[in-house]
Amino acid sequence: MTPQRTIKITANGPYLVSADIPLKHVKIKPLKSSFLGEYNTAPHTHNGFYTLCRCGHSKNAPFCDGEHVKFHFNGTETADHTPYLERAGVYEGRTMQLLDDDRCAFARFCHRQDGSVWDLLQINDRMYRDQIVEGASLCPTGRLTAILENHLVENNYEPQILVVEDPQRGVSAGLFVQGDISIIGADGVEYEHRNRTALCRCGNSENKPFCDAIHVTSGFNA
Repeated sequence: MTPQRTIKITANGPYLVSADIPLKHVKIKPLKSSFLGEYNTAPHTHNGFYTLCRCGHSKNAPFCDGEHVKFHFNGTETADHTPYLERAGVYEGRTMQLLDDDRCAFARFCHRQDGSVWDLLQINDRMYRDQIVEGASLCPTGRLTAILENHLVENNYEPQILVVEDPQRGVSAGLFVQGDISIIGADGVEYEHRNRTALCRCGNSENKPFCDAIHVTSGFNA
């Protein structure tokens, strides 16, 4: 039986990550279908885990160096535990639907060559179906999901964590989590199991532990 891959959130401290989860640095390239400049990082593990900074102050980012204690980091989790299908709104097209729970990390894959997925859905969802599906499926937070013939369409991902930079905005973005990875709160309660989500690493999200794109307005650089 394959051991459960986990990201455990510590109270006012770092993310405690299973050692077998690959960690990669990537850059956002808007209007593309993938990240650019990907390279692997080999974290130092201890007792089967490695730690990633959650407060935004580490001098050894993306890894924790204990600065959360010095800065009295308040990492209280505020995210809603309501399941995605209950939380998300539905945008109706003529031949398909788009689920949207409004959880944004400003990755901008939802903006395609001919417009945003919402605009394309209304203009002509049959003509722009591929762009809508791709834009929704690439959303790293899991905010957007296309529905075709009553089936949710999502990409399959190998388990990994992406440490994301946003050169266009000149900021460091969140931690994009992909694949079969469980996220467990500081209270021991597991968040809804999904194949893509984005965790905050600037420390300022109002939807902790998830990214809410505040790194853009705050100018966060790790």
